[in-house]
Formats: sequence, structure tokens, C-alpha cells
Amino acid sequence: IGLAATFNKELMGDIATSISDEARAKHHYYEDNDVVFRYTGLTFWSPNVNIFRDPRWGRGQETYGEDPYLTGSLAVEFIQGLQGDNKRHLKTSAMAKHFAVHSGPEKSRHSDNYAASLKDMHETYLPAFKMAVEDANVESIMCAYNRVNDHPACGSEYLLKDLLRGQWGFDGHVVSDCGALDDFYAESAHHIVRAPAQAAALALKTGTDLDCGTGRLSTFTNLHFALQRGLVTQAQVDNAVINLFKTRVKLGMFDAKADVPYANIPMSVVGSEGHQQLALEAAEQSLVLLKNDGILPLKANTKVAVIGPN
Repeated sequence: IGLAATFNKELMGDIATSISDEARAKHHYYEDNDVVFRYTGLTFWSPNVNIFRDPRWGRGQETYGEDPYLTGSLAVEFIQGLQGDNKRHLKTSAMAKHFAVHSGPEKSRHSDNYAASLKDMHETYLPAFKMAVEDANVESIMCAYNRVNDHPACGSEYLLKDLLRGQWGFDGHVVSDCGALDDFYAESAHHIVRAPAQAAALALKTGTDLDCGTGRLSTFTNLHFALQRGLVTQAQVDNAVINLFKTRVKLGMFDAKADVPYANIPMSVVGSEGHQQLALEAAEQSLVLLKNDGILPLKANTKVAVIGPN
């Protein structure tokens, strides 16, 4: 929300570039020291381009607000900064999330069914995702927990097949929100199928390539059973694997470091003076004056009390 308040696309690009610089430096440092763990990789689950309409949603501060055009414009710059400008290699893999119509109450997001007209979807909820795909060539999309017009977002043929890959020409990979596929069969959630294998099959067939699981493990661990029962085909499984490995190839994971232009960014960029100055500039530009009753600008010799840890 603060970054969106800057209304500064160029600043967004600079910020994302600094993030991806530090990401590459850290990733290769970890790699050189045999550290392979969560949060050491190059797939970034950002930006969140949902439209913030409901203050009961706990993730609203991650978004760029309620304006579709501003959200999409800033997202394009942010994605390009994360992914870099090399024609062969991605700097990092960016992700636009949560697709789609996701911004309802936190408590019921696993069971909600959002009824949205095509007009509202294409004027409000979808433009930022469309810009992320068509203008920024975003590498990944995360599908949402909720249902959209009766269909789970991670099992929606209209959203994932017809719109995303069909009309918009998306060529990356789709990841579920964490635990979203469990919601397909959980009685407390959508409960549109009866078993994990059915949930895995529905998600895979409609276009979800990867399951972000939960403490109950991954619903996609049941794909072998779905394959045995004929709920999915080997070709459908292969297609998802290909989509995922294409991203790894683009990130240079199978190339020599000398052939990857981002592999030699030094650790000295992490928390560097230039990046700290950029963070300060972003904070300054995020400030918004909602009302001025005449106190600003401060008159000479005015005494001001500044109270609190910040």
C-alpha cells in the first residue's frame, strides 16, 4: 500500500531490481556453501496484485490498493525488475497472485464462493493479472483459495485454461495457494469432491502445475493414485513437469555459472548503502498527506514532540 502511494513506476522498478540483486547474491552464496533450504531459491511469490476491496482481508497491506490500472502498472515494473532483462535467463521468477477475485474476509477464504459478473471481473479483478502476463511476461501465477462463480480458482477451466493460457497466452507455471487443493475435498471448505486423488486430478487437468501443500502434506502426492485410476493421463502429468522445468532452465539451474549473467553478483550488494538509501527514498515517497489544516509547512521555531519507538 505504501509503495502504491508513491505513484512512481520507475521507483518500483529500482526497488525490484535491488531485491533481485540481493536474491541472486544470497542464492549463489547458499549454493556455494551447500545450503539448500526454503527461502534460498530464486522463485519469488510476489507481487500480490489482488484488488483490496474488503478491510477484513488480512493480506490487504501487501496489495497496491483498489485501482486496477495503478495496480497493473506498478506490478509490471516490479515484475520486470525481479525477472531482469536478459533474453535467455531469468534473474528471478516472479509470481502474480492470487488468481482471481481474492480479497474477502480472512476467516472464510477457504470456503467462500465469490459471484462476480464478467463485467466486474474484466474491469476490476483481472486487468492487473492481464498486464502482468501480456506486458511483463510474468513467469508464474498463483491461483487463489476461493471459488469464483462456483468453481475453485485452482480448478477453474475458465480462469486457468480459457483466459490465462488461451486468451492471454501465458506460458509459465501455475502454483496453488498453500493448502488450496485440500479445500477441494475438506468438509469445512469447498467440499466439491470426496477424496484427495479427485482433487489432485481436477487441479492438474484444469491447469494447476504445482501444489503448495500444508501440514497434511501435498494433495499432489495422490497423483500416482489418480493416474492408476485413470483420473489423469501421463501426458497431463508430463505437461505440468515440463512447465516447472522450463522455469528452472530459464533460471540457469542447469548451466555453468559462467554462462548465467546474474551468477556473479557479490554479497556486498546485500544491505548496501545504495539499497538502504533506496529504502529511505521509498519510505519518504510513500507518505501521503490526507489533510492539512494549516499546520504544514511548519513555521520557524515551532516545537514538535516526537514520541514512540519509530
